[in-house]
Amino acid sequence: MSALPSLSTLDLDVEGMTCASCVRRVETALAKVPGVAQASVNLATRSAHVTLTADGTDHQALIEAVRKRGYEAQIRTPQDTVHLAGDDEYRAAGRRFALALLLTLPVFLVEMGGHLIPLLHHGILSLVDSRALGWLEFVLATATLAGPGREFFTRGFKALRHLGPDMNTLVALGAGSAWLYSTLVLLAPTLFPAESRHLYFEAAAVVATLILLGRWLEARARGQAGTAIRHLLDLQPRTAWVRREGDWSEQPIAALAVGDELRVRPGEKVPVDGAVTEGESWVDESMITGEPMPVTCRPGDRLIGGTLNTHGSLIMRATQVGANTVLASIIRMVEQAQSAKLPIQQLVDRVTGWFVPAVMALAILAFLGWAFWGPEPWLTHALVAGVAVLIIACPCAMGLATPISIMVATGRAAGLGIIFRQGDALQRLRGVRVIAFDKTGTLTRGRPALSDALPLDGSTRSALLAAVASVQSASEHPIARAILDAADAEHLPLTPVEAFTALTGAGVQGRVDGHAWLLGNEALMIDHGIPVDDPALARMRDLAGQGKTVFLAARDGRLAGILAVADTLRPSARQAVSRLHALGLKTALITGDHEATAHAVADELGIDVVHARTLPAHKAAILQSLQREVGPLAFVGDGINDAPALATADVGIAVGQGTDVAIESADVVLMNEDLNSVARTVALSRLTLRNIAQNLFWAFAYNAALIPVAAGVFYPWTGLQLSPMLGAGAMALSSVFVVTNALRLKWLRLEGTHA
Repeated sequence: MSALPSLSTLDLDVEGMTCASCVRRVETALAKVPGVAQASVNLATRSAHVTLTADGTDHQALIEAVRKRGYEAQIRTPQDTVHLAGDDEYRAAGRRFALALLLTLPVFLVEMGGHLIPLLHHGILSLVDSRALGWLEFVLATATLAGPGREFFTRGFKALRHLGPDMNTLVALGAGSAWLYSTLVLLAPTLFPAESRHLYFEAAAVVATLILLGRWLEARARGQAGTAIRHLLDLQPRTAWVRREGDWSEQPIAALAVGDELRVRPGEKVPVDGAVTEGESWVDESMITGEPMPVTCRPGDRLIGGTLNTHGSLIMRATQVGANTVLASIIRMVEQAQSAKLPIQQLVDRVTGWFVPAVMALAILAFLGWAFWGPEPWLTHALVAGVAVLIIACPCAMGLATPISIMVATGRAAGLGIIFRQGDALQRLRGVRVIAFDKTGTLTRGRPALSDALPLDGSTRSALLAAVASVQSASEHPIARAILDAADAEHLPLTPVEAFTALTGAGVQGRVDGHAWLLGNEALMIDHGIPVDDPALARMRDLAGQGKTVFLAARDGRLAGILAVADTLRPSARQAVSRLHALGLKTALITGDHEATAHAVADELGIDVVHARTLPAHKAAILQSLQREVGPLAFVGDGINDAPALATADVGIAVGQGTDVAIESADVVLMNEDLNSVARTVALSRLTLRNIAQNLFWAFAYNAALIPVAAGVFYPWTGLQLSPMLGAGAMALSSVFVVTNALRLKWLRLEGTHA
């Protein structure tokens, strides 16, 4: 069997795309370049993601292929410049609209104002004759189309020349036809019947102006949709204080290297990923993880670049800089997800591939229909119908319907600490029927914690815990760490231990406040002649049956207490399972632990299906069995042994504190430890697909309903024709509606969504 070719990827910024037809043409052009395995183009982000084979291709060939189709492309520049381009686009669109409005308003007032207010019409004609007014309209309309509206003609006819008409082509043909007809009437009126000598300069100018207004509003809305990336980019400070050769100096972030010693003062952002070497502080990680509560950071603790140091001063050592930081990885994953193409978009692309040519054919048919069967003045009716069809059927809303919703949804998810590594996971999540969990490190914290401390000699729980923690303070064992953490959480004072001895595989002993303490299992107590009565044994068996690790404490040769440690459940686990059930989903637990522990956890959380004593190699097989029995499923895990299961599931969800291997195998990464994020992720998927369906319905139904109206099909019954100006306004508003509807995803509730 021959080896599969290795692949690489490349991102391009593409300028000039305005509708779904543009997306189709750019994709086709890129796919035909030798060395391109796949190309995916996104209208909302104005970008192309290209997968190259091992042989690769000349990057200039990609740019040239796009240019030949009438668009401009360039290799994607660094993140901090790419997204600022959105501001430039918004400002440029605003300037074009303002200039077009300034030029069009007099034409509109002269022509349409006279129809609305006859006195105004007569007043103007008393000052200026109608032919002079016609030339004034000609000058202003020509300036509108040749100035701010010039891009419609340059891009539209370039696309037509390459046999790929797009939205610009439709606008250019529509507005250009109205302008050309009016100009000929003005220059040679005798060529036309008297009843057809109408000027439509105002229609040409207003059409261009309204579409420029729509593009300006669309650019503004798309900028709002991209705020998640902007916020992430703004998290990283521009400079950091670095100690080199003993001196502190402020250096740009780009100059930092792994191993640099950095100082983070109160109120400053952590510049890059690293570890605390000196100091103690509270660090707000909510901008990365979505967790609202600051975390304590001491020497040895990890710091994430972009988080906020709220209290004390810290000295840290950089461990990851530049593109290798957590923040850079998050930005990269969000960008990739926002540029993704959902399976539903493939259908949209196929439809819009023939939509523009079909609209042009319908416009010609409308013109000919009025020419042969329309009443007088047939030429006027035919022109209005043809232009209205061209204008109103522009498919820009279709092209935005899916990508803009993905853009907003993945951005909101990032703000909640949910990172989609694969954008199409949004669609796959909607269909899942089961959420399967790993136990250790996923439903549980993944580290032992004290669960029980039961005194047996009449002392208090606090006294027992303080004494045992004092003995364990000299131990490095994980159980000792759990005891010490519990004592620290309860602010219990510790006493120095004397004559400490670790008894390998059995326990420890030492003296505290003059008392001899022995800590260990039942066998150790028996070996030292310390009796363990039946009530104590029964209590030990009960705790062990719950999956806990139990040991005894003896003081001066007498049993003093029973202690148990366990891998405790995450605080959010119970509520997370409940919310998943509320969403109509089944839950499953797949773990390598023994039956008693697995069923104890499942019973406490209310999980439906339990598979215990499962080896890592068998987790994938169990998932496949569940898929056959119940349907599509998602698996939530965190460890190396979860990687095969994450890859096998229809959607793999990795807890962000897990291993790199698990995260790389997942489709979705939870940057926080709140398991409620699993339910939020499913709810967001359902809301997003519902939102996309609404957008697509609006875009397609709008065109299907208004094209016959624009063509004049209902004229025999109503006596009305749709003005090209109204068509332009409706077309522009359809795009604004789609984008605005997608923006609702930023605020919709994510709890209890059964969509």
